[in-house]
Amino acid sequence: MNGKLPHIVQYQGSKRILAPQILQYIPKKINRLIEPFSGMAAITIAVAMQKRASHYIINDLNEPLVRVLSEAVNDPFGLVKDYKKIWEAQFDFVGGSIEHYYKVRDDFNAGDRSAANMLYLLARCVKGAVRYSNAGCFNQSPDKRRNGTSPKNIEKNISIISSMLKGKTDFMSKDYREVLKLARPGDVVYMDPPYQGVCSSRDNRYFSGIDFDEFVEAIEGLNKRKIDYIISYDGSCGDKRYGVDLPEFLGLKKVLLNAGLSSQSLLLGKKEVTFESLYLSKNVQKSVPLQKNCQLSLF
Repeated sequence: MNGKLPHIVQYQGSKRILAPQILQYIPKKINRLIEPFSGMAAITIAVAMQKRASHYIINDLNEPLVRVLSEAVNDPFGLVKDYKKIWEAQFDFVGGSIEHYYKVRDDFNAGDRSAANMLYLLARCVKGAVRYSNAGCFNQSPDKRRNGTSPKNIEKNISIISSMLKGKTDFMSKDYREVLKLARPGDVVYMDPPYQGVCSSRDNRYFSGIDFDEFVEAIEGLNKRKIDYIISYDGSCGDKRYGVDLPEFLGLKKVLLNAGLSSQSLLLGKKEVTFESLYLSKNVQKSVPLQKNCQLSLF
């Protein structure tokens, strides 16, 4: 991939670092790229940077997150202006920047779920890690070591992102199965759902998990309709596995992407490499040569 991939803000679970590896399995020219579990849409941005698709669909159940993406693309200067006002207010806030963060978080949870408030919480919270309570309230703590991404850096990145996606992107906040119904032959669906272990029950990074059997059924539906798709779903680190393989009858190929050394294992004095799984649908397998620098598990 040519050039550095722009991003709006740090976001835990983002596929930004793995994007160059994932792009190796996405055809060079497609009609639309559809992301039903977009997060901060790193793969959409990566595909747009290489002009591989004519149109994009970005969806996530986290509606304020989608609002950030929509405004970043369609009204980048308005979003930066609103964000800058919130970001600068922390330095004059009575009680300091930490209390300012909690004030913005309280406002957000009370109903002011504007794109600028969401962006500030993402920019300032610990490790860019979204966390929600059972009641659906944002409850992640602030990172006390930094003040969040500067408006200048955000403006630079979202200006680039807007130039690539404006007028070419639809934004949604629906159940992933509704979004899959929109897919047509010639599109590619990239799915990065909650990892197994959190899929069958509520996970505090998401408004809801996904049911494994329902997900498999949805994939079967894509097969029947001859829709091309790629799925990031499980992984491993050392002897530890995260989830089980998707069923063999789906006819997928599982590629293991090298995600680098595990930071957790390094803290324990080990050097264990983390691998994340990428599942390729039948037609994607045929149209894109498998890469030599990735491990492959054949079903």
